[in-house]
Amino acid sequence: MISSLFLQSIPVLVAALALWTTLRHFIFSHPLDKLFGPPPESLYMGNLRQMFAADGTTFTRSLFQRYGRVVRVYGMLKERILHVSDSEALRHILVKEQHVYEESTWFLESNKKIFGPSLLGTIGEQHRRQRKMLNPVFSIAHMRKMMPTFYGVTYDLRDILLLKSRDGPREVEMLSWVTKAALEIVSLCGLGKSFSPITEEEGEDRYITTMKRLTPIGRGLRLTRQYFLPFVVKYQLVPSPLLRWISDRLPMPRLHQMCRIVDIMQDVSLGIFAQKRRELQVNGNSDENEKDFLSILMRENSKASLEDKLPDDEVVAQISTLMFTAMDTTSSALSRILWLLAKHPDVQIKLRAEIRKAKQEFDEPDYDQLFSLKYLDAVCRESLRVYTPLPIITRQARQNMVLPLSRPIKTTDGKVVQSIYVPKDTIINIPIQAVNEDPGIWGPDSYDWKPERWLSPLPDSVHEARVPGVYSNLLTFAGGSRACIGFKFSEMEMKVLLYVLIDALQFDLGKEEIQWSCSGVSTPSINDNELQPQMPMLISRAAA
Repeated sequence: MISSLFLQSIPVLVAALALWTTLRHFIFSHPLDKLFGPPPESLYMGNLRQMFAADGTTFTRSLFQRYGRVVRVYGMLKERILHVSDSEALRHILVKEQHVYEESTWFLESNKKIFGPSLLGTIGEQHRRQRKMLNPVFSIAHMRKMMPTFYGVTYDLRDILLLKSRDGPREVEMLSWVTKAALEIVSLCGLGKSFSPITEEEGEDRYITTMKRLTPIGRGLRLTRQYFLPFVVKYQLVPSPLLRWISDRLPMPRLHQMCRIVDIMQDVSLGIFAQKRRELQVNGNSDENEKDFLSILMRENSKASLEDKLPDDEVVAQISTLMFTAMDTTSSALSRILWLLAKHPDVQIKLRAEIRKAKQEFDEPDYDQLFSLKYLDAVCRESLRVYTPLPIITRQARQNMVLPLSRPIKTTDGKVVQSIYVPKDTIINIPIQAVNEDPGIWGPDSYDWKPERWLSPLPDSVHEARVPGVYSNLLTFAGGSRACIGFKFSEMEMKVLLYVLIDALQFDLGKEEIQWSCSGVSTPSINDNELQPQMPMLISRAAA
């Protein structure tokens, strides 16, 4: 009886709170109203559909070109969102005052539901402890030891592609093969376990299938994640255990699919954790027996002080987080590079020449030798600059703040200001793509893909901008304490795969045009069905 009344009251509470939130947005003025920006595309969705459409990067580029680096855009029901690419503002958001401008509530809460209390779903001291424990896992010294694993998986992929093209050029769906290789590398290096062996056998582990479906299913739930879930959490409308029960009964097929994905990831992660704990108990705590990331994490955690030690649920949560993040963004970036090399055959020829010259000195270069290949490095950097795998990230102000700017802007009331007032709970869009291709930083050809720009000294404007990213004056891997902890791993993975594949194979565009969806992590497809990402390419054996 009580539970029935409670369930009946939920829609009324949600409706009342939603009505008040909506009226507040329409009745009261907002400090961000002083900023220029586009009108809402619709009263209900604001500019969200434009920003997170498959070609959303076109819209964000138009925002920069028309309104500059500090823009007001609209979210759902006229919510004001700060869209900012000013470098001084970004330094404060990502580095100087990162404790104030934390990940947005929707990002944190949805990732807690998907992965558990991992790096993607925690803030403050809890996040600091996790980061401290994971830092040794991603050290350069440890990654040097991973090189043979990288090469072994890549050789398997090369051999299959050579076999496919033995009778001449053949169209191959490359995204699935690149993803399979990325998953196998992170499985072996991260968990010490093979999940995605590089073979032509049909069928795959359910865990791998789940990982591949997470991004396309998640796209269709963005509004649920960004608005409904934080709303429920903020006002404590539904106890957490009951939320899953309700989710299973809502008429939302994608939400049901996501629930099944979460169940499988949790089940597999718990099994991996239990198995790894048994192995460590049998093998002891010596460094020689613990070469994968999870073993190192569990070893370091066992030695940590009480205040730094991670509870088991936080260690378990890192497993699927590591697998997903290492697979999704790396396969996106590598697929984009192969696509670009097919579009620019002159660059592919030049890159192959550098690789073959290097192979005369070292057939299988180590970490330092691989990173000394300048044109390979230029191709990777330029691709990550112009086509970042994740075009937009968000932050949320946890208190009222004044945000400084690198240069003055004019407000709608005609004033010239060099700082803006950001009210508590304001959502902040950080358009990584816009920062990376800013003409004021990179020059008039900033929108062009030109690997050669990295072979000469960069313009003074690049260094003067002081973009607060951890990688190459770019924001591709973000910055501050929430920067991508595994960006060196991802970079090494891309370079090994390119070094081996480009030497042996020629990549050309297939018959069907590739479309790129930039809503969330960028993925290729040949039609509008984002649930089936794919990238068919024509491959052949490279001329000797």
